[in-house]
Amino acid sequence: MTTMKLAVKTLENKDAGSIELDNAVFGLPARPDILARMVRWQLAKRRRGTHDTKEIGEISGGGKKPWRQKGTGRARHGSTRSPQWRKGAVIFGPTPRSHAYDLPKKVRKLALKTALSTKQAEGKLIVLDGAKLPSGKTKDLTQHLAKLGWSSALVIDGLQVDVNFARAARNIPGIDVLPQQGANVYDILRRDMLVLTKDAVTQLEARLK
Repeated sequence: MTTMKLAVKTLENKDAGSIELDNAVFGLPARPDILARMVRWQLAKRRRGTHDTKEIGEISGGGKKPWRQKGTGRARHGSTRSPQWRKGAVIFGPTPRSHAYDLPKKVRKLALKTALSTKQAEGKLIVLDGAKLPSGKTKDLTQHLAKLGWSSALVIDGLQVDVNFARAARNIPGIDVLPQQGANVYDILRRDMLVLTKDAVTQLEARLK
């Protein structure tokens, strides 16, 4: 079979029929190595890389020899900017740079499909009929989440996230909301449940097949 069936729920935790999921996107075998590569790549891209130390040319002062070369009984020194001095330079220290590196597009695509498949295999993939609220009150969404039993979940909607749903969710710890194009391996794995709307399923399958 190239597809599998999964029940569809509503925000009120009621049945709303079923949906067919493509095995090419949601039925791949577990690949912890691919997921680990992808998470490392994502976190490396997020690093700001602003760490900096001063090299000897950036230290002020130190133009005068601290004492004469011979006869003092002390070690020879030409400048107080040298690394062995307090407030001196740091040799080969870190400088601002980007920590990003290349990862093949095929690997990134496979990693996202593997993450979706992993959640499905663990029974932690939920398909919602829709993620829309009449108001943006956090209290309303909290009541829905209590019925559904979700305390840690990533909700992925279609091209546009419902404004009221996103506003209500942003004050709830452990609940993240993303549009389909923002779906990524790190955010999927860091939450216990993965919740996709029917629109998100359709668009993810079109994007990843």
